[in-house]
Amino acid sequence: MILDRVEHAPNPQFTREGRTDLTGTWEFAFDDADEGLHARWFAPGHDLGERITVPYPPESRLSGIHDTGYHRVFWYRRAFTDPRTNPDDHLLLRFGAVDYRATVWVDGVYVGAHEGGHTPFARDIAHALRGNAEHHITVRVEDDPHDIEQPRGKQDWQETPHVIWYHRTSGIWQPVWLEVVPRVHLESIHWRFDPADWTVSFEAELSAAATPGTSLTIDVEQDDAPIAHVSQSVHGRTVRGSVDILGGRREMDPGSLLWSPKRPNLLGAKLTLSAPGASDDEVLTYLGLRSIRLTPRRLLINGSPVFMRFVLEQGYWPESQLTPPSPEAIRKEVELIQALGFNGARIHQKIEDPRFHYWADRLGLLLWGETANAFTYSDRAIDRHAREWREAVMRDRNHPSIIAWVPFNESWGVNELGQSPAQQHAVRAAYHATHQLDGSRPVIGNDGWENTEGDLFTVHDYTWDADLLARRYGTGADVDDLLGTFFPGSRGVTVEGFQHAGKPMMVTEFGGVSYAPSSGENWFGYGTVRSGGDYLEKYRALTGALSRSELICGFCYTQITDTEQETNGLLTETREPKVDIEEIRKITAGES
Repeated sequence: MILDRVEHAPNPQFTREGRTDLTGTWEFAFDDADEGLHARWFAPGHDLGERITVPYPPESRLSGIHDTGYHRVFWYRRAFTDPRTNPDDHLLLRFGAVDYRATVWVDGVYVGAHEGGHTPFARDIAHALRGNAEHHITVRVEDDPHDIEQPRGKQDWQETPHVIWYHRTSGIWQPVWLEVVPRVHLESIHWRFDPADWTVSFEAELSAAATPGTSLTIDVEQDDAPIAHVSQSVHGRTVRGSVDILGGRREMDPGSLLWSPKRPNLLGAKLTLSAPGASDDEVLTYLGLRSIRLTPRRLLINGSPVFMRFVLEQGYWPESQLTPPSPEAIRKEVELIQALGFNGARIHQKIEDPRFHYWADRLGLLLWGETANAFTYSDRAIDRHAREWREAVMRDRNHPSIIAWVPFNESWGVNELGQSPAQQHAVRAAYHATHQLDGSRPVIGNDGWENTEGDLFTVHDYTWDADLLARRYGTGADVDDLLGTFFPGSRGVTVEGFQHAGKPMMVTEFGGVSYAPSSGENWFGYGTVRSGGDYLEKYRALTGALSRSELICGFCYTQITDTEQETNGLLTETREPKVDIEEIRKITAGES
């Protein structure tokens, strides 16, 4: 089954089998004097001295470096052998993510650079290989901890984590691997499902214009059973077409093919690009068929309303920071969220690992896709944000689990949003650019307050009084009264001109309860309780107030785990429950 074959891939949505894994031990060096370029550390034969375990960031324990101090420049080096058997084939070097600016050499030859700490990039390195049995990759990384124009999310600019910010995650922090490909190969695939006629349109991009006689074949399966096949000639670099998923079999139950949280059906797909005189390029992927529609009060998946019971997911581990400690930990994170009764998670200030999205797709967890924001507004900051956000949406727009996009959160990076027309235009531009890339999901331009442009109307409300929450969002509550009297974060809920009427509303942050059995410790939350019983009662009161609301279409509780000094998780930072997990599940699901 294709789903099983892609399960362990670094990007299950776009997998070539036979890849060469380059994670593990690399040479490493800090370059605090920034002398490496002048001294040609990228030249063959240079030993960087230290050793690091990739893909763990050097600040983390699992990297073997565990240095959380200020370092702006550092270098990596790794030996590899050429996996090609056909010298006419090309060789892609892929990085899942490098924070923040990466420059890459192979055998001393410059092969490319990339800016953007959360998004992938690939370079064809075949031209750089010299006639040696052993080759070397060298990567110079620049990640300035004091550059507040750089999208960095929750990574702290101070040396020690404070308030809601955490240790930095620098350098290579997602997998690295090699793929053998023909000269003209597939670069991407984008699916669009039309529920009206049960067809899936596709748009595939190639690395170069196809040679005459090239064809693209797509085979779609459900489990191990083939359900669709299409083959067409290829001209140019872009291939467009459609797949009839039902294939004329109108007697079957088409609903059995749809993806939803309760029935997360996925269809495996194999793409084969064939050209005369060249090796075939075979890519494994998958798709989930589902539609999203909004009414004035609800979000509908496949025409059925879903009340979103979400939790805030920081995606941070004490031993490895933003990098998951293991592939198994990624699946466990999704399972823990579901075990606590949530049907979704809001990824916070992070573009999540593709493997997390895979398990959300596979297990039926709804997600909001967000990105890391900068800390200040400038033309450079907005340009960086726009480029990285575009790469993130294009990477992840095929995931059925992602049901909304959030380019900005709480006016981060657009700090004067309420008063600045330029910053309002920046948010609106991000909103429209997201819809241009993917028109199948709602977009929330700025989440939580100062709503500027968006398909949903969202509020962050850390009110500690459950009765006030019930009055504010209960049956008969007046949204206009909310707008006139409630100022979260000392900001207005909307900016002038935002039209909330006709849009569903969601409380996308609330709670934040810290369970602190002992006093005198450094706890951070939006309120503190001292016993397990009090913790459950407070969680029941706050969550129940929103569960009973007919005004909102869902909520998002802060948060799934403790993270550094931010101790308001339902679980500890090591993913242990603070109170009985079944009791939490019942409360979350509205059963208690």
